[in-house]
Amino acid sequence: MARWRALIVLSVTQFLMVLDQSVMNVSISQLVEDFDTTVSWIQVVITLYSLVMAALMITGGKVGDIIGRRRALVIGLLIYGSGSALTAASWSVGSLAIGWSILEGIGAALVLPAMAALIAGNYEGTDRVTAYGVLGGMAGAGIAIGPILGGWATTNLSWRVVFVGEVVVALAIVLTSGWIADVASKKRPQLDLVGAVLSASGMAIAVLGVLQSSTWGWVAPINSPVEPFGFALTPFVIAAGIALLYAFKLWSAYRVRRGLDPLIDFELFRITPLRAGLSTFVAQNTVLMGIFFALPLYLQIVLGLNALDTGVRMLPTSIVMFAVSFSGALLLKYFGQRTIIRIGLGVLLVSGLVLLGTIEPTLDGFSFGLGMALLGAGMGLIASQLGNIVLSSVDADARSEAGGLQYTSQQLGSSLGVALIGSIVLTGLGAAFINQIEDDPDVPAEVTADVEVALSSGVNFVAADDVAANAAEAGLPPETVEILVDNYEDAQLLALKAGLLAVIGIAAIGFLATGGLPNRRST
Repeated sequence: MARWRALIVLSVTQFLMVLDQSVMNVSISQLVEDFDTTVSWIQVVITLYSLVMAALMITGGKVGDIIGRRRALVIGLLIYGSGSALTAASWSVGSLAIGWSILEGIGAALVLPAMAALIAGNYEGTDRVTAYGVLGGMAGAGIAIGPILGGWATTNLSWRVVFVGEVVVALAIVLTSGWIADVASKKRPQLDLVGAVLSASGMAIAVLGVLQSSTWGWVAPINSPVEPFGFALTPFVIAAGIALLYAFKLWSAYRVRRGLDPLIDFELFRITPLRAGLSTFVAQNTVLMGIFFALPLYLQIVLGLNALDTGVRMLPTSIVMFAVSFSGALLLKYFGQRTIIRIGLGVLLVSGLVLLGTIEPTLDGFSFGLGMALLGAGMGLIASQLGNIVLSSVDADARSEAGGLQYTSQQLGSSLGVALIGSIVLTGLGAAFINQIEDDPDVPAEVTADVEVALSSGVNFVAADDVAANAAEAGLPPETVEILVDNYEDAQLLALKAGLLAVIGIAAIGFLATGGLPNRRST
């Protein structure tokens, strides 16, 4: 039992790290109301949380190598707990972003790579496979409990209660961190501050471009602050982010030539299983967070369900993911690792298709539940193998760096999922609404023109009742208001379907990365 005490502490840590996003996703409508803001701003806050983690994860892993993995875990938890406390007390979108997105993101960027290295250092062989399966299961538990806990708290108390609880849990982990045997790096590296700035800013700027695409436009400008050569700012911002990442690679090569430690040893990317595993992580988390952003919009804003009912509807994903994630060691007796992950991606494709068929004016509870259960099964199959593949592909000295890359890829996928799918849904909503009313002979031309002007400053995903209220306030006759609302409701469904189609495409693209995964089975 003593050898598993470290896993207990690290599993609770994993649970804490996952809980936030699933809590926030079912509370979108309440956050909009509490802070008198829009879905677009909450999308920014959710994306920023994942982005801060992605941008700082590699640096966080390197800090763990320098100061010690267990110490990095403890310091990260203290920062995370401080962020949770500020989130619980937040009074504006700005304070919410500082507490939740920034402080918690910084804390998690220290905690997660240290956690991955500590697992790899404390367990070997079959025990390590079991340990990563447990972590995957705890991630599933966080996703499972998050929607229900967040939904119940939001509906009956306040979403803030969850973050008060997080402070208590973070302190409890700090107090029991002595159960974890520290795993020191054989070589104490130097921290590459220039590389840290280049990598963080490159990822941040590229994702910012994706996030703002629904406002600025992808190519043709919609509400772009500047219009270089007559185009929207979006592709130029994304290109600037990519250019900074390329500059980071060149800088890292320069440091290596001078005999200095780079932030990332790009030689690691020559390891095929590592490269394939990281790419698969990006695809997996883009799919998961894209769905977890789009479906609450459907359940809460289109269908009018409260946060608790939303959590209940999403529960099958969590339960099934929790159960399947623990099956890693058992599955390896019958299938190779690559085969299991490919089956998982195939299940994700089927899940996306089933969910796509449920986006209708009324909810088909059975089909929706089946789609969510399949989503959990696919995610669980992937989670049961992928972490072990990534960490086992490098030697002990590189595990903290590989852990940082693993969580960077996960959080980059998460931030891209919310930014990209959110952009597709919002852009699709505006385009579909305009097309609907332009093609409707019962909508006067002057009303269509007014709607186009209103949408030119940006699109918000709001309830149909809000559209009706705004149209009536503008003095439109009741019959025109009714026609506008009918068209808007159709546009909402089309936009959400477009988002899910994109998710299905991303899951399909994920297969391309799996060729480099090993296909080992346990003996």
